[in-house]
Amino acid sequence: MRKQWRWRSQISNPNYRGRPQREPQVRINHRIRVPEVRVVDPKNEQLGIMKTSEALKLAQAYGIDLVEISPTAKPPLCRIMDYGKFKYDQEKKKKEQKKHQVQTKLKEVKFRVNVEEHDYVTKLRNLEKFIEHGDRVKVSLMFRGRENAHRELGFEVIQRVIKDTAELTTIDQAPRLQGRFVSAILVPKKKAK
Repeated sequence: MRKQWRWRSQISNPNYRGRPQREPQVRINHRIRVPEVRVVDPKNEQLGIMKTSEALKLAQAYGIDLVEISPTAKPPLCRIMDYGKFKYDQEKKKKEQKKHQVQTKLKEVKFRVNVEEHDYVTKLRNLEKFIEHGDRVKVSLMFRGRENAHRELGFEVIQRVIKDTAELTTIDQAPRLQGRFVSAILVPKKKAK
């Protein structure tokens, strides 16, 4: 069996999964290889099913391209249109969709069992800033050494944070113990429209 040759970056990267996947290409004009297609003219009127060569001649008569819109249909749906304009519109739609996507991040604010009042207020202010920005916030507290004997104090600190931010946040994940950590996840409250 022949050994497959790979780039050094592929070997060192555990997430490498072969070539990156490309988007399926839209076939136009002579790249459409099926014998028959369903054709729609530039005025969005159905012209029916015809041979691909006839559809190409018709597109040339209009002076524009024959574009395969739905390749999985039986027979494939093709439209006579300007391909450059079609591609431009598709890119515009993608950008518009990306613009309207809301990306929320998970921020983390760490507390200690014996946190001083000034530090507590500063961390609480940062937490409120993250919430106002629309991010989810993980409130965590780690026990060290003898603090493990008094875990209820850690839960009290987390409960105090939840109580102090109650008008801005709702609890997504209640405080729970995971090993040496107590953590809770807070999300911004939905604003009334």
